[in-house]
Amino acid sequence: MSLIEEITVKNVDHLGIVAGLIDEIGIVEIINQKLGVDNREKITSGQVIKALILNGLGMVSRP
Repeated sequence: MSLIEEITVKNVDHLGIVAGLIDEIGIVEIINQKLGVDNREKITSGQVIKALILNGLGMVSRP
């Protein structure tokens, strides 16, 4: 009988922390307020900027 267990490691980076700070500061809402929101949009300008920030920091997992 082997005493070695299988261990799974996942790298979560700091994506959750940065995304949480963006939400807490209200950056998405501020951008949407300044630029306005069109009902035809699938995602808002604020959401686009949030994604750009996270992607620019290299915190999006690559396949």
